[in-house]
Amino acid sequence: MLERKQVKGHTHITFVLPENAPAGPVSVVGDFNHWNPSAHPMQARGDGMRAVTVSLPSHSSHSFRYLAAGDYWFDDEGADAHDGTNSRLHT
Repeated sequence: MLERKQVKGHTHITFVLPENAPAGPVSVVGDFNHWNPSAHPMQARGDGMRAVTVSLPSHSSHSFRYLAAGDYWFDDEGADAHDGTNSRLHT
């Protein structure tokens, strides 16, 4: 799930997943962090979910995926689009 908040020329995108599905650590990787799995690890929230927020320029498009333990890559079903390989979001 993606949550958005507009802030002065940027959009704060919060990537949200259930805390234990999939089990283990999960990172958001994409063109906005050079596909670096260490850049945006998801953290537990008090509501049973885990999340990480990324600030991106408004009116831009980005490819991303999630990377879980065991080299398990997966897409966000709630993304704005899918290009066959990646999830896509539009700010």
